[in-house]
Amino acid sequence: MDIILLQDIDKVGDKHTIVSVKDGYGRNYLIPQGMAIIANDTNRRRLSELQRIENAQEAKKLSFYQEIADKIGDQVLKIGAKAGTSGKIFGSVTNVQLAMALNEQFEVEVDRRKIVIPDEVKELGTYKAVLNLHKEVQPEISFEVIAE
Repeated sequence: MDIILLQDIDKVGDKHTIVSVKDGYGRNYLIPQGMAIIANDTNRRRLSELQRIENAQEAKKLSFYQEIADKIGDQVLKIGAKAGTSGKIFGSVTNVQLAMALNEQFEVEVDRRKIVIPDEVKELGTYKAVLNLHKEVQPEISFEVIAE
């Protein structure tokens, strides 16, 4: 079954793309939840209009995203974690913790799904993460994991 996604869905596809999924998944989950519509001729013609509206909305948000990137700048985010004597932390640092720390330390609200940590963080030290705010605005932030 071909469908048009109305939002980003992990392991399926990005917003406003046409993808093929199993009939049951599309009919019983994606379409009733409002995450997708059937990719028939009428909806395929509407797709370009949906993309144009979405691009206009994102263009308005671009200056807001740029402000967030400027506010974070070259500052280092501090993340506290419980650690053993060898420097290994119990568990790992996730994008949820980074989103909460950004909100607390810089008063910047960023969705956790827009934060990408390339390396697994399991030890104390300094790491980098990328904020996927917009296609044109993807600032890299440094964060330091310190022992609590």
